[in-house]
Amino acid sequence: MTVAGDSDVGRRLAAICGPQFAREAGPADEVAGVPARWVAAPGTVEAAAAVLALAASHNLAVIPRGAATKLDWGSPPARLDLLIDTGRLAGIWHRDAGELTVEVGAGTPLRAVQATLGQRGHRLACDPRSAGATIGGILAADEAGPLRHRYGTPCEQVTGVSYIDAEGRLHHADGWSMRAADGPGLNQVLCGSQGALALLVSATLRTQAAPAARVWVTRSVWTPLEVHDLVRQALAASVAPSAIEVDLPAHRAILIPRQRSRQGPGTVALLLEGGRAEVLDRAEQLVTVLSGDARAVETPPRWWHRYPFEPGEVALRLQVPISDLHAAIYALRDAVGGPVPVRGAAGTGVVHAALPASLGVERVSAILTAVRGVLLFRGGTCVVTSAPPSVRRSIDLWGPVAALPTLREVKQRFDPHRRMAPGRYIGGL
Repeated sequence: MTVAGDSDVGRRLAAICGPQFAREAGPADEVAGVPARWVAAPGTVEAAAAVLALAASHNLAVIPRGAATKLDWGSPPARLDLLIDTGRLAGIWHRDAGELTVEVGAGTPLRAVQATLGQRGHRLACDPRSAGATIGGILAADEAGPLRHRYGTPCEQVTGVSYIDAEGRLHHADGWSMRAADGPGLNQVLCGSQGALALLVSATLRTQAAPAARVWVTRSVWTPLEVHDLVRQALAASVAPSAIEVDLPAHRAILIPRQRSRQGPGTVALLLEGGRAEVLDRAEQLVTVLSGDARAVETPPRWWHRYPFEPGEVALRLQVPISDLHAAIYALRDAVGGPVPVRGAAGTGVVHAALPASLGVERVSAILTAVRGVLLFRGGTCVVTSAPPSVRRSIDLWGPVAALPTLREVKQRFDPHRRMAPGRYIGGL
């Protein structure tokens, strides 16, 4: 619907970004089912600041968009006027002499960063499961991949950020200025915020030398309890894995003892990295520890780096101490009434699962209530990352959020007028 001032907003966006980089939104320009009114792609940090200042003057609700690989994750926005496309806010700058850090524009695809760093034998220890994701999108969701086991989340690798606040003011923070004595640091606040606090325009991240060799040790498994036992054995072996992942398809395990000699339907896979000779030695040691059909290969399993859910399914993220991961998976199976596909970081207790798209709202809600009830007493959480619109609108995506009062204060401090992705912040703030 056109309202007073629409034409003025469109003209000013075109003046700031260039006529070919500002337009009225089309059918594909939506976030979690909520359509936008305009799309703007500023080409410079100064232009991005001017766009946000314009949005503030017209009280427009703004959401940043990178490659849109995770734009349907989380809560729908309470309102949406302007999508800011970060594709032109791309680049790689200020690499130090020792290649210890690199500054990257928010709109830069991760694979472009890795290719550039790889030319000099370096990398970011980031490997999210979303193919084509941008640095800004990865940090907005704090999306981690298998390497999280050894190197932590992308948020934990950030040493500096540049961002534009809801009023259009540019800020820089690095080193000590990002730390907070009485609360989370600035990087922890902005990372994972779904763009609901500010527009990230660049981030400085730690780099490292790329490993000379990578070997995966895989072993088939039948049950979540078997996964628990194998992970415990692998960690006790002191082989320093870079990742420990599990893939459990929706398969009903055969419990007859004489059938258990067959290869199990699931897989535990550990990634070892380093110099070739010592990696092969560690792989041999690990194969012995895991026994069974364990083997070492130099290519990852086909499911590596992939989520277990498909478009249209209800996607869950379960996080629990690794000692209770098997209990969380059993609780999910009990609530559903059978196995569901589960995949993720068995070594850190963060896995993803998929519920069938055919389940109705009431059934999904009952499953979430049951699983969250079990995880509550185990220090765990179950979050719906994505779901069909009809389900998303009718269920609690987040469950209990212990830090909700603090998060509310953070949102109020950064975005008191609720213009930055309103409703998209943790807990639906």
